[in-house]
Amino acid sequence: MEALIPVINKLQDVFNTVGADIIQLPQIVVVGTQSSGKSSVLESLVGRDILPRGTGVVTRRPLILQLVHIDADDRRKTSEENESKKNGRLYRGIDGEEWGKFLHTKNKIYTDFEEIRQEIEAETERISGNNKGISDEPIHLKIFSPYVVNLTLVDLPGITKVPVGDQPKDIEIQIRELILKYISNPNSIILAVTAANTDMATSEALKVAREVDPDGRRTLAVVTKLDLMDAGTDAMDILMGRVIPVKLGIIGVVNRSQLDINQKKSVADAIRDEYAFLQKKYPSLANRNGTKYLARTLNRLLMHHIRDCLPELKTRINVLAAQYQSLLNSYGEPVDDKSATLLQLITKFAAEYCNTIEGTAKYIETAELCGGARICYIFHETFGRTLESVDPLGGLTTIDVLTAIRNATGPRPALFVPEVSFELLVKRQVKRLEEPSLRCVELVHEEMQRIIQHCSNYSTQELLRFPKLHDAIVEVVTSLLRKRLPVTNEMVHNLVAIELAYINTKHPDFADACGLMNNNIEEQRRNRMRDLPSAVPRDKAAAGSQSGSVSEQIDGGTGNWRGMLKKGEEGTAGDRAVPLNPFPASPQRGHAVNLLDVPVPVSRKLSAREQRDCEVIERLIKSYFLIVRKNIQDSVPKAVMHFLVNHVKDCLQSELVGQLYKTALLDDLLTESEDMAQRRNEAADMLKALQKASQVIAEIRETHMW
Repeated sequence: MEALIPVINKLQDVFNTVGADIIQLPQIVVVGTQSSGKSSVLESLVGRDILPRGTGVVTRRPLILQLVHIDADDRRKTSEENESKKNGRLYRGIDGEEWGKFLHTKNKIYTDFEEIRQEIEAETERISGNNKGISDEPIHLKIFSPYVVNLTLVDLPGITKVPVGDQPKDIEIQIRELILKYISNPNSIILAVTAANTDMATSEALKVAREVDPDGRRTLAVVTKLDLMDAGTDAMDILMGRVIPVKLGIIGVVNRSQLDINQKKSVADAIRDEYAFLQKKYPSLANRNGTKYLARTLNRLLMHHIRDCLPELKTRINVLAAQYQSLLNSYGEPVDDKSATLLQLITKFAAEYCNTIEGTAKYIETAELCGGARICYIFHETFGRTLESVDPLGGLTTIDVLTAIRNATGPRPALFVPEVSFELLVKRQVKRLEEPSLRCVELVHEEMQRIIQHCSNYSTQELLRFPKLHDAIVEVVTSLLRKRLPVTNEMVHNLVAIELAYINTKHPDFADACGLMNNNIEEQRRNRMRDLPSAVPRDKAAAGSQSGSVSEQIDGGTGNWRGMLKKGEEGTAGDRAVPLNPFPASPQRGHAVNLLDVPVPVSRKLSAREQRDCEVIERLIKSYFLIVRKNIQDSVPKAVMHFLVNHVKDCLQSELVGQLYKTALLDDLLTESEDMAQRRNEAADMLKALQKASQVIAEIRETHMW
């Protein structure tokens, strides 16, 4: 199982090559307050001075530190680790038994650990600046040594409360968010560092660890500075877990003092002094504390943790590999035959556009109606309901009907309801069907425009590679739709004009309405004959009936305009009164009367005949209007389908080919977007890294049989 940590190191190397942080690998994250001894603990594990020292926030970028154990007799790097080319010569091997490598310096080898420390400082300032600000971009360092155990550690900035000097005012929040980012990784082990000369109950490291690991299953506590506790006190209760229990354990260590560091005391000497201190101060706990025991414990915990994480890690890698394979496929291969590629893309777009209308597209929209389904909805729901909501007599008052009847009679009173009045009024009502019909055309046109975007987003993602081709296709289709819009509008306008051109009173569905009108007229004649006195001869009765009717229509039975005024003032609340134009003051007596200025009554009661005539006309209008509305409701969708939808479907591909499939346009249309090639390369590199990572895990599964 010892080989599991090198497996994680290999995986870390694989993902480092692509600069990816999409896989949360098992690692040990070191957390603690400033001056708690974090750096000393890490350097004790490495056995070398490699970390910058100073006051305030020294660690300002995450340091991902990989410790790689090598055999003592293998003092030269393997060809995989140390091959480098310089000035045309191949250099193999290095001088020294320990060395380091940074990811950002590629193949450069560091055998001087002081140089490693300086490089960490320089790289930190390069990204974070020199104003004590922090950055979440990590520094990757790998240490090869026969004196280390295999570990992957992450050193983070120390927790602080108050900004010092030129530190940002929100430095506490920045550091906290950075720490939470790393310890929230469920595959990480949290190494919470606390100084022994502080109250364990106030440990900020343990507090922040419990936020993401409330059960403590992946938290290990390290108590530093055991030698700096007040005289007469010890850390026995803390180390035994009696103060704050920690499931993975509590390990005490003794750090080098600042004086030791200034005097260049080696880490090896410090570890010997630490062992002597533990044997003297805590003899019963000496074998379960100290730097060496901490290193072995971390190695053991990390190995078991890796073993538990690998199955889920493999699943995660396989899922990501499939996703990146799909992404890479969407980017497509570099174009070799531009002519064939252009024709293929044009043909595919035209096919997807037509399929979206027909409802056979590969990508079916589930959030809303789209394509042919929406066009159907426009025809039968939006347009149909709009027509049904049009009142056949809407905007038509009784006075309009009566006025039309009177105007149609001319100077001679009519015996029957004039047919001209019906035709005049019904045309006025039929004309109202034109506006919703043209609106139907507009809605279908808008939906066919939306289909372009639908195809671009879902069906032909290859077009995203070629923005100029995409824009050109959109322009061609939009232009085709724009050309068909006036043609379709003209046809719909003509459909209404056709209905207005000839009012077919012989329409089969209109026969019943005509019969109703004839019956009504005959009934009027019989009623007038029945009401006449018996002494009046029938031949005079007919004339008298006609004369009475005319008199009734024109002057309300008085025979002069004065009688009309008087009649208009009578009317009861129950009579049907029709508002007319208001009249000015009556002419003064003794003055001549201008007949053109004769006022009409404000309102008056309609005579029985006027009421009957108006009702007949209204019934005829309603009957004929419903016939025409039915025709329009059926013919407009057919016209829109023929002149707009089907025409675009039939001509789309030929229009695209004719406009775009030209040799002079090939290079320009098939120019990829600036970042497409880069994104394709990044996706290819990531897919390669994931496939390699999957292979590494498969090999370790075969070795360890899990």
